[in-house]
Amino acid sequence: MFDCDLHTHSRFFHQKPGVAAGFDPYGARATLKVATARGLDGIAITNHDFFRPATIVSDACIPGIEISTTQGHLLVVGPNPPRDTVSGELTPHEAVELAHDHGCATIIAHPFRNSTLKESDADFDAIEVNGKHPEHRREIERIAEERNLSLVGGSDAHFPFEVGRLSTRIDADEFTPEAVVRAIENGRVEPVARNGPLFRALGVVYNRIHEEKGHV
Repeated sequence: MFDCDLHTHSRFFHQKPGVAAGFDPYGARATLKVATARGLDGIAITNHDFFRPATIVSDACIPGIEISTTQGHLLVVGPNPPRDTVSGELTPHEAVELAHDHGCATIIAHPFRNSTLKESDADFDAIEVNGKHPEHRREIERIAEERNLSLVGGSDAHFPFEVGRLSTRIDADEFTPEAVVRAIENGRVEPVARNGPLFRALGVVYNRIHEEKGHV
C-alpha cells in the first residue's frame, strides 16, 4: 500500500515550458521533500501541457502531464506521458486516446473549477477530489459511482507547502508508474484527506483567490 499525491507541479506559476525550465528539478525535489516529511511515499509531477524526464528526480516521482483540453484539465500519469500538448487544442476524446496510447491513466482534474470534462463521455479512468476544492467530495463521489470511475486525490500543489492536502492511497505491491496505472484502472485507489491547521487556512485562501478569478 502506498500514498501518493497524484497532482503536483514543479514550478510556482503557470509558465510556458521554456520559461524557468532549469528550475523544474529543484521544484520537484522540494515538493518531494515536503511530501516525504508528511508521510507520503511519492508524488506525480503533472505540469501544464509539458513533461520533461529531468523533472523525475527520484523513483518516488511518477511521470505525468496536465493536459488543457477544450473542456478542462486532464491529468495523465504513467510511465511515458506525452511530452508536449497545446493548451486548448485537444478534445477530451483526443487527449484520452493520446494518454492511453502512451500507457497512461487519465484523471478528470478539479471537475468543478472551469471544467466541463465531467460532462464528456470520453473513456476516463478516474476523477479527482482536488485539494483546493475538497468541499465537492460528495458530488465527485456520486459522479465516480455513476460513471464507474476510480476516485483519486491530489493537492494541485504549485508550492511545496501545499502538497498532501489530498493524496491517493494505492493498493499495489510496488510503487512504479506501471503499478500506479494498473491500480487506477482497476479501482484499487482511494483519496486521503489531511485537514490540519495549515490546510484549513489554505482552504480559505484558495476559495478567496478562485472567487476573485471567477473560477467555479
